[in-house]
Amino acid sequence: MKSFSSASSKKLRLWEAALLLAFGLTLTAGVWASASESALADRVLRLHVVANSDSDYDQARKLLVRDAVLAQASQLLDSAGDRAEAEAVLSPHLSELAQAGAQALARTGRADPVTVTLTDQWFPTKEYDGFALPAGQYRALKVTIGEGQGQNWWCVVFPPLCLASVAEESVETAAEGVLSEDQVALITGQDGGYVLKFRLIEWWQELMGGN
Repeated sequence: MKSFSSASSKKLRLWEAALLLAFGLTLTAGVWASASESALADRVLRLHVVANSDSDYDQARKLLVRDAVLAQASQLLDSAGDRAEAEAVLSPHLSELAQAGAQALARTGRADPVTVTLTDQWFPTKEYDGFALPAGQYRALKVTIGEGQGQNWWCVVFPPLCLASVAEESVETAAEGVLSEDQVALITGQDGGYVLKFRLIEWWQELMGGN
């Protein structure tokens, strides 16, 4: 009887140790995930374009506005060194960016209002051509067309990662001086793939209360 009780106690202690180890690993991974997402969010300025509606016509026009705003913004951001500087550069020119988008729409024969703001918002994990970004809170240049009831288009206006894919420039080159080598490796999958790591970030955010 005493031997049975001793064995049961030993098994219980092993389970407790395993649970403590699992909790410790989860906590460590969660802290890493949170720090990784926050570090990236501090370095990039997202671009969020919202179409007037989900009609094929409005979705096509959304891309015209995207291209016009990106072209205008890229000229303004040519000398920006970090995200804060990029935001400071764009802030006085929001009406000009909106006008560039409105002019692109006008060429289609229908004029919808375009508004451009700088805002904090949550983005889901998103894969692009050659890189991905984890879910989280980011600072964003938000472009809203008309009623703003259509599907979104997300990317990154600083560093110019969206333009990198258009110009066939590498992510490493576009992010040079803005993202660290480790951050570039993370978003491009060079350090072993971002899928599992970004799922971990999303899981941790959900565990801590979501967005």
